[in-house]
Amino acid sequence: MARIQPHWLKDWLARHRSPISFWLHMFGVPLTLAGLALTGHMLLVDRWDIWPRPVGLFVAGYLLQFIGHRHEGNDMGEVILLKRLLGKPYVGVSPRYAGED
Repeated sequence: MARIQPHWLKDWLARHRSPISFWLHMFGVPLTLAGLALTGHMLLVDRWDIWPRPVGLFVAGYLLQFIGHRHEGNDMGEVILLKRLLGKPYVGVSPRYAGED
């Protein structure tokens, strides 16, 4: 029986084939989202004294994802979007995984 996957998940999995990149993202994405959530909480309760925590979480999470993409050999989603808008070439799927499906 074939597994049905949403299109966005299929694309995401195609761009994260390396186990190292995949696991760096499994840790990096939640850290980044936690940083954003903590920023929202900080702003909501007016706690400016804790600003290093959300910044640290966001930067650490984003850095892990960046390392994963460097290891994989493809561009990050945000970079792809920017390059598309500027009409520049980009690497969506690493050339070493491009022929696999």
